[in-house]
Amino acid sequence: MCLHPMVALAPDSVVRSVVSSAAHFAALKDPRVERTNAHDLQNILVMAICTSICGANDWEAVAEFGRSKQAWFATFLALPNGIPSHDTCGRVFRVLDPAQFQSCFRNWMRAVSPLIGGQVVAIDGKQLRRSHDKGLGQAAIYMVSAWATANRLVLSQRKVAEKSNEVTASPELLQALDVRGCLVTMDALGCQTEMARLIVAQDADYLLALKANPGQLFDDGVVLFADLVASD
Repeated sequence: MCLHPMVALAPDSVVRSVVSSAAHFAALKDPRVERTNAHDLQNILVMAICTSICGANDWEAVAEFGRSKQAWFATFLALPNGIPSHDTCGRVFRVLDPAQFQSCFRNWMRAVSPLIGGQVVAIDGKQLRRSHDKGLGQAAIYMVSAWATANRLVLSQRKVAEKSNEVTASPELLQALDVRGCLVTMDALGCQTEMARLIVAQDADYLLALKANPGQLFDDGVVLFADLVASD
């Protein structure tokens, strides 16, 4: 597998960002039994993050990337037992608390790529391809994400609970973010009074799509914009 050599892009800035990630993930609880910790949790997290940045998406790639860049990792990580295997990485991530991990990741993103006033934050829901399992009766996973358009990164994600939809998950996602001064956009499904109030309460502006099916609301919107155009 050929992975992008991230250290060739901007070594100093990459190292600073990676070291920053280790600091922000320090609060993440290690669920493993201490005697089985041959590899430090921070090392596994850092290698997984770097590999993901390079576009890989499986544990074999994480281990391969670690081995190929071991000399580079050794400049800022202590590796007394070398590079963890792909099985070790997979086992660790299976037992991590996802809520804790997301909180640490969100704090890291805020530190390395802060939101700027006026920036667009797009909230949208997508079904994850091939995440279903008909044999086990498992429905496809539906995720709601907050995308910072200028930073070009996902600020946070939230899984939509079964028998629910993104109307319920989006407010929970939004409340976990600091969007002061930003413009929050959503499609017509998010065109809800409570959603607009929540965005305004967080000192942000909103741009919500409006379809014709709400009836009077759509008609009022047409009249409003027609008056604005005529007044210019």
